[in-house]
Amino acid sequence: MQEQYRTLARAGVHEIEINRSRFLCTLAPVATEQEAQEVIARVRAEHPTARHNCYAYVLGADGGVQKASDDGEPGGTAGVPMLQMLVRREVRYAVAVVTRYFGGIKLGAGGLIRAYGGVVGEALDAVGTVVRQRYRLVTVTVDHQRAGRVENDLRTTGRAVREVTYGADVRIEVGLPEADLDAFRAWLADATSGTAALELGGEAYGDA
Repeated sequence: MQEQYRTLARAGVHEIEINRSRFLCTLAPVATEQEAQEVIARVRAEHPTARHNCYAYVLGADGGVQKASDDGEPGGTAGVPMLQMLVRREVRYAVAVVTRYFGGIKLGAGGLIRAYGGVVGEALDAVGTVVRQRYRLVTVTVDHQRAGRVENDLRTTGRAVREVTYGADVRIEVGLPEADLDAFRAWLADATSGTAALELGGEAYGDA
């Protein structure tokens, strides 16, 4: 698995105008192809009179899934430059839809490539990106007497506390970089006088 990847900080829309043609870029974070297609369908429904709704999306921390569509523009002048901009900026789990309202002046192939790629680049600058880090999930089981201090120490040292469950004991789920596991074991044993249990779980991504 990739140690980290970059994705959108939020969804957003950015617009530019070139020779009276309006280009509106909708960016949205998505986890699956179905989510990407739902965003594309929503944008098309919002702009039924637009000449084109071109799109590109990249999924997977490694960028393994990539799709693009020119939606009626000359081949390679819309979806591909949009996709190239996402890939060049190393953005993952994101969909871009560019809606074009034709202004009556043809831009030519080079003009279209610059417009479609450019509006995606400007939209990325506007919404911003964040880095997501791969974590190993671990569950700490500790008695009620020590739980409050352990949880507080975890939070104040910047650990990614994901969930706290109270039962006979207290279970605290934490996300850790793989490289920190040994040091974390030693810290936990010291902080709880060896009374806490540590259970390794799966992997997930969180804010770096």
